[in-house]
Amino acid sequence: MNRLDSMSVLVAVVDSGSLSAAARRLGMPLATVSRKVGELESHLNTRLIQRTTRQLSLTEAGASYVAACRRILDEIAEAERAATGEYASPKGELIVTAPVVFGRLHVVPVVAEFLAHYPEIDVNLVLTDRIVHLMEEQVDAAVRIGELPDSTLMAKGVGTVRRVVCGSPSYLAARGEPVRPRDLASHECITFEVLASSRAWVFESGKSEVSVPVHSRLTVNTAEAAIDAATLGVGLIRVLSYQVADALHDNTLRVVLEKYESAPLPISLVHKGQTPLPLKLRAFLDFVAPRLQARTTRKPADVATKTRSGR
Repeated sequence: MNRLDSMSVLVAVVDSGSLSAAARRLGMPLATVSRKVGELESHLNTRLIQRTTRQLSLTEAGASYVAACRRILDEIAEAERAATGEYASPKGELIVTAPVVFGRLHVVPVVAEFLAHYPEIDVNLVLTDRIVHLMEEQVDAAVRIGELPDSTLMAKGVGTVRRVVCGSPSYLAARGEPVRPRDLASHECITFEVLASSRAWVFESGKSEVSVPVHSRLTVNTAEAAIDAATLGVGLIRVLSYQVADALHDNTLRVVLEKYESAPLPISLVHKGQTPLPLKLRAFLDFVAPRLQARTTRKPADVATKTRSGR
């Protein structure tokens, strides 16, 4: 038995959630994956995972052993990177994740510039609005929008972004423009479920926050769909300022309730903070952070100006 190979397979099984998913991820036959896990259990003379037809879970011994496997495999990966010269010159692949729209508008242009400067580094950019777990999914860096929970991750602030309420001119002409948050009770709303509750929106009133019930005629899971529906007059939306910059510039949407906006959300560049930091990641962070900061400071902060610089 190649113990390190079997450890890698076990970690892949845990990360993937099932033997079959791990087999697909690793490009191995299912029987091989099952055999390697079984060999480890036989070698240790203990059960590591509980298998059912619906789910897979770690035993107490399995949880402890998998944590040790991760540490061992990480140390080996660090040693290999040092031996291959990754710490002498920036090279290799980086996996980076960012929210879909922000990534398309701001991260892609910066990454394109980064690739031109570092021809020996490849970037796998994953654009998704879900929170990606850097440790479990082997991601090197992430752009996060919003307050960060306490964790062992390292973060650098690269800007802020507003949350704005918008409606189409035709909708506002027909239904009237809300003057205070409580006026939303007589309006129809479109909810982008990643950003806000479908039942209430939170605004600032003086030094306190107020939660205002809203009637969501339509709930969607992408900002683009919410914006498209709003431009068609379905109702009011609440999204991030950079997401509606083009619509504001084209006058297909207008910002309302501006003076009641809640505090801007921070934009952060997050990484695992491993030591030593791989040179490819250090090069990426040093290159990307100031450029994202410049873009968020110069361009998307004030969409109410209705200029294309809001993107």
